[in-house]
Amino acid sequence: MKQHLALVALVVRDYDEAIAWYTGKLGFILVEDTPRGEGKRWVVIAPPGASECRLLLAQARKPAELAAIGHQGGGRVFLFLHTDDFHRDHREYTCRGVKFCEPPREEAYGIVAVFEDLYGNRWDLLQLRG
Repeated sequence: MKQHLALVALVVRDYDEAIAWYTGKLGFILVEDTPRGEGKRWVVIAPPGASECRLLLAQARKPAELAAIGHQGGGRVFLFLHTDDFHRDHREYTCRGVKFCEPPREEAYGIVAVFEDLYGNRWDLLQLRG
């Protein structure tokens, strides 16, 4: 049996706002943006080179969904963005205005820094040791 995670839903305030931030600040690719009726859309984004796991942007509508925006990880790092060149991406993201919560640090497993997306969800930018 072979399985993998295909999509992780990320609750957002507005589709277009989220698309603009993730594609503009992080350089993600808009994979799909299909209308589903009644203002709903199927919006999938992915980092360049991603082959299996992508993000499904899910626009909040209900009060519980609105309350979850920016808090899906409960204040912890929620998503882990692996890179083949930490310093390149850290420098580029910083120039684009991405908010890093800490300076880069060396760990036994690689180099990492925590950043926040436009809603406050915490991410690791991580280059694993080869």
